[in-house]
Amino acid sequence: MRFPVAALYVRADGPYPSLVQDWWDEARDARLYEGPLPVVAHPPCARWGRYWFGGPSARVRRKLGDDAGCFKAALAAVRTYGGIIEHPEASHAWAWFGLCAPPRHGGWVSAGLTDPGWTCCVEQGHYGHPARKASWLYAVGVDLPTLPWGSSGQRLRLDYGYHSKEERRRAVRTGRCQRLSHRQRELTPEPFARLLVSMAASVRREVAA
Repeated sequence: MRFPVAALYVRADGPYPSLVQDWWDEARDARLYEGPLPVVAHPPCARWGRYWFGGPSARVRRKLGDDAGCFKAALAAVRTYGGIIEHPEASHAWAWFGLCAPPRHGGWVSAGLTDPGWTCCVEQGHYGHPARKASWLYAVGVDLPTLPWGSSGQRLRLDYGYHSKEERRRAVRTGRCQRLSHRQRELTPEPFARLLVSMAASVRREVAA
């Protein structure tokens, strides 16, 4: 059974196509989504994360928040139809759009005094990701479950924070670094995707109207 939910900014080879009634991958422009289903959104995070400027080896310095309006559109969709946004922990998008940062140790907190949403920090390692992959969630109109808060234990790292390509190559060559592929880093574990979809499916009709 597919949930009456739309998944935005997701991978065609990920878990969402088999879980939801509508899904938007890179071949579709999720900024154009017009409802009526509640959403689970994974807007692009490259320009909002730790290396928003392109990283230490980047030839061109990027602009913070330059995601062609994807996060703004995802925020509007969640606030209009209900649902959830997932982004990496410490995403600059939270401060940019006036959302309160959630505590690292977990628990749902208000996204702001006048904001309709709730936010929390949870590690995808609890749901099978090979790395801890701490994520921030922003939810509107959904049932807020108690999640496995806190650390998911010692796991592979998403990024080791090396200052140059040579430093990274040396770590890989000597076995001090077990790097995840781009797909491994990006893919949402099926149990976590199912959790987010089930939360979005709990949106009341009056919220998604």
